[in-house]
Amino acid sequence: MERWEDQGIVLSVRGHGENGGVVSLLTENYGRHAGYVRGVRSAKLRGVVETGNLVDAHWQARVSDNLGSFTLEPVKSYGPLFMDDSIKLAALQSACALCDEALPEREGHPGLYHGLIALFDALDLNVWPAAYVMWEIAFLKELGFSLDLHSCAGGGNSSTLAFVSPKTGRAVSREAGEPYKDKLLKLPEFLKPNGGIPEDEAADFLLGLELTGYFLEHWAFTHHTKGVPPARVRFLNRMSTKV
Repeated sequence: MERWEDQGIVLSVRGHGENGGVVSLLTENYGRHAGYVRGVRSAKLRGVVETGNLVDAHWQARVSDNLGSFTLEPVKSYGPLFMDDSIKLAALQSACALCDEALPEREGHPGLYHGLIALFDALDLNVWPAAYVMWEIAFLKELGFSLDLHSCAGGGNSSTLAFVSPKTGRAVSREAGEPYKDKLLKLPEFLKPNGGIPEDEAADFLLGLELTGYFLEHWAFTHHTKGVPPARVRFLNRMSTKV
C-alpha cells in the first residue's frame, strides 16, 4: 500500500460516480495530485473541497500509479472570504485553474505552492491586482518561460522601458521600440524597474493581465486543446469592467 500525508490547495473537483468525486490538489511536496474522495457532495465535505481551500490530505493507493483516494480535513477556507467580492473570487479561481490545467501531475512545485498561498493572503490588500500579475509572471517562470523586464533587449536605455517583445518576453526601451510599437506589447508602469506610478492604476493592472495573458495563450497553453482556462478569461473580463 502506498500512502503519504501533506497539505494541499484545492484546485478543482470533478464528479465521479453517484456521490464521489476526483479532487485535484496542489500539494507542498507532491505537486499537483489527484485522488478520489467518497461522499464529496455531502454537506460535511462540500465546504471542505471548495476551490482555493487549504486542506490536510491523506492519500493512499494499492500502487503508486493508481489514482488512489484522499481523506481531507479543512485547514483554512479562502474561497468564502471573497464571496462578496466577485473580482477577487475570480482571481482566486483563475490562479487555481491555471495550476490545475498547466502543471504536470505529481511533479513537485513547492515554490509555486507557497506563492499561491501568499497570493490568497494578498487578496486582502490594496495591492492585490499587482500581486496577482506578479504571481502569473512567477507561474510562467515555473513552467520555463521567464520574462525579462529589467533591461532593453535592443540595447536601449533601461530607464525608459515601455514595451515587451512578444517573441522573447524581453523589455524594450521607448526609443528602440518606437518604430515597432504596433507589434510590441505595452509594459505596465508598475512592472518597470523604477516602479513607475500609473496615471490610472486599474488600466495599468489590466495591461499587466493582458501582458501575462499573451504569454499564457501563446506559450503555456499553445498546445492545449482547450486553450487558456475559462476561469482566467472570466477574470480578465471582470477586471476589464473596472477600467
